[in-house]
Amino acid sequence: MNLKTAFTQHNIDLPDNFFENIAKYKEHLFKWNKIHNLTGAKDEKTIDEFIYDAAFPISFLPKCEKLLDIGTGAGFPGLILAMGLPDVKVTLVEPLQKRASFLQFIKADLGLKNVTVVKKRVEEMDSEIFDIVTSRAVTDTDMLLELSKNFRDENSKLLFYKGERVYDEVPSNIKHRIIQAKNRHYLLIGENI
Repeated sequence: MNLKTAFTQHNIDLPDNFFENIAKYKEHLFKWNKIHNLTGAKDEKTIDEFIYDAAFPISFLPKCEKLLDIGTGAGFPGLILAMGLPDVKVTLVEPLQKRASFLQFIKADLGLKNVTVVKKRVEEMDSEIFDIVTSRAVTDTDMLLELSKNFRDENSKLLFYKGERVYDEVPSNIKHRIIQAKNRHYLLIGENI
């Protein structure tokens, strides 16, 4: 997958320095991953798919000022979204020291002034309202709704990166939309979506 071509084909508007930052990010990720095992994705093709997967929602997300990513891991999706949305304040929550250190290193190396890294479990964070709360591969939808309750209000949107089982996980009483991409189902929850 050529990332630039994939994003261009879907008219996804990205900052001028996005691909330069992604190249640096991948270089560091491969180095760190050999020592710290930050992600199970070990080859460039898989990493590129993860990056595309993380940034694709830029094509449909509503405008926002503050975004919270629960369980960022090696940067998917929160760090990638932060690179693609430089005007959005992005808070990355990651409890594991080695991953939080990596995220902090990337933030400093790429000069990502819109990123805050929080080395905690989301349950330990002080309440704060965000416009969008995201999460990928952390837990099921019910648990994510519970984990995010102190970080959203009636205007907030939730974006959960899901697989095909998403249809079994969506409570019938919530307003939502499911956006399907090649290998992903994006669950967008909230009013007026």
